[in-house]
Amino acid sequence: MAIVLGKPGVGGLNKAVGVLREWQHDGAPVQLHPGDLGWFWRFGAEAMAAAVRTWSRDGQILAVGLLDGPRLLRLTTAPDAHRDEELAQGIVADVIEPERGVLPQGTVDVEAPTGALVHDLLAVDGWSTDEPWTPLRRDLTEPVKVPGVRIEVIGPDRAHVRTAVHRASFDGSAFTDERWQAMAAELPYADARCLVAYDEQGTAVSAVTVWSAGPGRPGLLEPMGVHREHRGHGYGKAITVAAAAALQDLGSSSAIVCTPSSNVGAVATYRSAGFQQLPERRDRHRDS
Repeated sequence: MAIVLGKPGVGGLNKAVGVLREWQHDGAPVQLHPGDLGWFWRFGAEAMAAAVRTWSRDGQILAVGLLDGPRLLRLTTAPDAHRDEELAQGIVADVIEPERGVLPQGTVDVEAPTGALVHDLLAVDGWSTDEPWTPLRRDLTEPVKVPGVRIEVIGPDRAHVRTAVHRASFDGSAFTDERWQAMAAELPYADARCLVAYDEQGTAVSAVTVWSAGPGRPGLLEPMGVHREHRGHGYGKAITVAAAAALQDLGSSSAIVCTPSSNVGAVATYRSAGFQQLPERRDRHRDS
């Protein structure tokens, strides 16, 4: 059977989330996670559906992609399909031809798991590698010591606290209370938590969202931020350790996160919170 490119629509999103959950396992390359879709869902179900692509054979989904912006495709495949030649050729054919509705003409990027055949085929087509990213992982088989700051699990009535810390952590962020509610209403958030840390004066100083992929599977931190007026006091480490503890409570086997290697402060924060730095990875890049 040929590889079929699909747009699942709103009604098919839960199936895409389900297969992504099944594909997460310790020892696999850091890859697209159901939490990545959950975080994108803040833009609403219609935007989420417009951003998701699937590749199937004989009705079985073998790859899922998220257009995390109009020129970046974040892609992963079933664990036994990373080197599937027919699948990789089908994906690459869809990626390089703008009329197929995946990526436009001009400068674009594709993120795929390290070692996936898609990387090799895009390199043959002349795609280069982009700036490096650093994945990190913390094993959760041992107890996580809760940090010595107050941590709040955010519910709907306290969403404004979570969104305010996020906007104060990331320049240009438009994470509103309405977007938090849209995110929290969907399937991935059933296994997610938003946490906020407070200083001794009761000021919200850092925040994180964690996403479980189910018991015994890696969980994701996406995103974590520290209020720009409260940096340099260990609040990034504190909220990151709290995130690991929350994922452990949700049954996750490990906690994963990925950040640009150029963000040396973030890498140092995650390492200080007990995360192990993994080999760098790079997206595939096509110039205009």
